[in-house]
Amino acid sequence: MCGIVGIVHLDGSPVNPEILSSMNSAIIHRGPDGDGVWNDGPAGLAHRRLSIIDLAGGKQPLTNEDGTVWITYNGEIYNHAELRRNLENKGHKFKSSCDTEVIVHLYEEYGRDCVTFLNGMFAFGIYDSKNRILLLARDRMGQKPLVYFSDQKRIVFASELQALAKHPQMPRDINLQALHDYFSLQYIPHPDTIYSKVKKLPPAHTLEVNLEFGKTRLNRYWKCRFDKKNDMTYEEAKSLLRQRLEDSVRIRLMSDVPLGAFLSGGIDSTIIVGLMAKISGSPVKTFTIGFSESKYDERKYASVAAAGFKTEHYEKIVNPADFSLVEKLVGHYGEPYCDASMLPTYLLSGFTREKVTVALSGDGADELFAGYYRYLVMKYSQFADFIPLSLRKSMFSILTGILPPKTEERAMTGHIHRILSAAACSSDSRYLDIISRFSEDMKKEVYGEKFKDFSSRKTQEYIQALYLNSNATDPVEKIMDTDINSYLPGDILAKVDIASMACSLELRSPFMDYRIAELAASMPLIYKQDGTERKHILREAFSDLIPPELIRRRKLGFGVPIASWFRKEWAGILKERLLEGKAVKDNFFKKEVLEKYINKHQKSRADYSYSLWAMLVFELWLEKTVESKKY
Repeated sequence: MCGIVGIVHLDGSPVNPEILSSMNSAIIHRGPDGDGVWNDGPAGLAHRRLSIIDLAGGKQPLTNEDGTVWITYNGEIYNHAELRRNLENKGHKFKSSCDTEVIVHLYEEYGRDCVTFLNGMFAFGIYDSKNRILLLARDRMGQKPLVYFSDQKRIVFASELQALAKHPQMPRDINLQALHDYFSLQYIPHPDTIYSKVKKLPPAHTLEVNLEFGKTRLNRYWKCRFDKKNDMTYEEAKSLLRQRLEDSVRIRLMSDVPLGAFLSGGIDSTIIVGLMAKISGSPVKTFTIGFSESKYDERKYASVAAAGFKTEHYEKIVNPADFSLVEKLVGHYGEPYCDASMLPTYLLSGFTREKVTVALSGDGADELFAGYYRYLVMKYSQFADFIPLSLRKSMFSILTGILPPKTEERAMTGHIHRILSAAACSSDSRYLDIISRFSEDMKKEVYGEKFKDFSSRKTQEYIQALYLNSNATDPVEKIMDTDINSYLPGDILAKVDIASMACSLELRSPFMDYRIAELAASMPLIYKQDGTERKHILREAFSDLIPPELIRRRKLGFGVPIASWFRKEWAGILKERLLEGKAVKDNFFKKEVLEKYINKHQKSRADYSYSLWAMLVFELWLEKTVESKKY
């Protein structure tokens, strides 16, 4: 696992090696074991290395035999040994045993189509001096990040925005539409970033730049197909799922350094650890963190799984309410990002890194196997559509008025309010209402003069476009497909990559194997969502591995009590940083409106924690950006 940087000048002028090195140094956390820089006239590539495989070799940037093709690459290719054999049979000669060199030879053989052969997580840049081509690529699910900007003189790319920002020519105008979407979604969806002219390469895409003719081609090379259902029986599907996931875990155990696993006590991580224990010849190292608040603490469930699999188990009580941790993470993400589970993910990654360099996790199972509660809400709230919308809104408004106010998301009243709100929505806006914590009306009220001339596209239009372009036919599967193309890469995978790599920990997710994704999409929805049971086939396929105490337990999720902190530990910080901060002074927000929402929340008249948290993270990002002269 590594960090990558690249600069290619379109006008033929030489790359400044100092700029290249400065960008590379900004992501030393992604690769503390070594660095490499290659610079040849108008092109320069750089690399930070976290040594996992072929510790002695594998130094990057790496080239082919005649020095015409160079690569800087981040990730792991799990089928590299098989690909190497096939390439050797075609006459290719290798000088190392690393997976990076396999990509170089694949490119020589197949050009941009080389990505279709790769099973793994990756982001890379290839410079082909002979054909004057720059190829950027990202893995199918979007596990590894890649950001870039281009103008008439250059194209510059990197693993993280904080590396890109070290380039003096990076455009720094704030993208107000991206900010508008962020407040609703908790993240900025690809291809946008917080900067207007800086982009994220979308998952399953290549960007090919022909320097000779000045042409750029963005190509999507893979998509999950929900419209191609297989004719397997339920028992056949269970058997194949078991076989593929076991193989997915097995190939992710390749490592020349210590390896372990996150273990939460949920069924996803329990299945992964169970398979690791079955495959491995020695006890698996497992890691769990706990919190003082019982609503967010899953240690007792993790302990049950650890005891059943006889793992070498480590657990630790942590305090995510340390505000300096938030400030640190805001810098690592490089743009506003406010999924609060980034805090425990970072703490768990740091704790795990004390013992191992690589860890497996259960990320991705919810999106593929209908694990989220909101998929059930979508399923059953559709029945409300038989009632006329105007009448529905009136009815649910009355019911909401009778209920106690929603003061915390995980309280029962919070769940009921969300269900009623979803049922009262029109069918085309329902999903965003379920996932959003910042309404369009609230945005209009809180926005300051900075947004005066901003003509926004409603975030609903972004979600709706994905929904309408889905190849799924069932409404619930359309939402699952929408999540796979938005929430999964934009929120979940971005969170785990940045938080884990900030600790120099490589995180591997067996559920993210594209073969698992394709199999899950090909199954009928009822295999995954049977009545009110979520992840039905996953539970049954691995029922022998999951301890009885865990198989039916309610999912908690990896969260933190932001609502409570804003009323207690962070009450003063919230008021000071938001009401007296840069965002108010620069007219992004109206101070008097912010004050109203803060007071209502802190007096427990309502729960505005997610909205306030989103604005607070933006404030912290703005402060850091000004300090480092990025804005």
